[in-house]
Amino acid sequence: MKTIAVLGGGSWGSALALHLARQGNNIRIYEPVAEQVEEINQERTNSRYLKGQKFPAGIEASTKLEWVTNKAEAILLVVPSHVLGEVMDQLSPLLQEDQYLLNCSKGLDEKTLEPLSRLIRSRVSAANQDLIAVLSGPTHAEEVSRGLPSAAVVASNNEHVARYFQNLIIDSNFRIYSSPDVVGVELGGAVKNIIAIAAGICDGMGFGDNTRAALITRGLSEISRLGLAEGAQPHTFSGLAGLGDLIVTCASKHSRNWNFGFLVGKGKTTEQALKEIDQTVEGLRTTKSVYQLSQKIGVEMPITKKVYQVLFEDLSPREGVYQLMGRLPKVEMENRRDGTEYW
Repeated sequence: MKTIAVLGGGSWGSALALHLARQGNNIRIYEPVAEQVEEINQERTNSRYLKGQKFPAGIEASTKLEWVTNKAEAILLVVPSHVLGEVMDQLSPLLQEDQYLLNCSKGLDEKTLEPLSRLIRSRVSAANQDLIAVLSGPTHAEEVSRGLPSAAVVASNNEHVARYFQNLIIDSNFRIYSSPDVVGVELGGAVKNIIAIAAGICDGMGFGDNTRAALITRGLSEISRLGLAEGAQPHTFSGLAGLGDLIVTCASKHSRNWNFGFLVGKGKTTEQALKEIDQTVEGLRTTKSVYQLSQKIGVEMPITKKVYQVLFEDLSPREGVYQLMGRLPKVEMENRRDGTEYW
């Protein structure tokens, strides 16, 4: 039996805690909201995030980070991306030299516009530098918590660490693949939330399957373009952290990002849509960060740009669609493998 710390008692953190507890592990959840901690410990439920799920006896929750992480073999970081830096500042002095770290949050560091693994690495000692991995893939918390067949990918610069988390999480209901492409896996998981918002907006406006298919396909092109510019491997984006996550997030009503976009497409303001969702919508902050990054490094991301303008510059969704559709004709495959243009 392993002791595993899960930092974050939201839907994804709770789902991972349930999954790992069912495998016989001792799970400690860090959650700063005292009422939520009390519900988990006393009622064995987390009704705001995972309705209908009962927590087994192997799960305990606490508001005390030191207690949760003390002597844990591995620590899963499952907090919203915009508070990860703050959590890491609290965690760093508590870390033991042999503790593994798995980032399960999706987004960019808002200050540096870098992948979250680099933020984590900047906050830990030299002893923990090679013990970091990231998890991403098409995994709705609601389905993982119910034990429905799912798959994801763990990426690390250290093969041993990737294999460790692969073996920790994998079972007959949750298949885990490993990858050395940390940046690609992270960017795929972050940018797909922007495309999911766009898909939700279009569905809210009453557009059809053709529109969603076009968004997914061209959205994948944007993810790949940004990823390659940041040093990712191209094949990553045809895998679970790329195309897989993009499909599930753009096509499922479990997706908070899709639901947020759907409400915006129906005419709600950003504030009204957020209030109605009443959970973290990672894609909102990620849209701003990715747009800023694309401008900084000169990567063309037209869908991301229009989502940014709709959410932050009051562009109407319908006008955004017209502007996207009215762009100059393009070659679909931009360059040959040798970097030269087709025509």
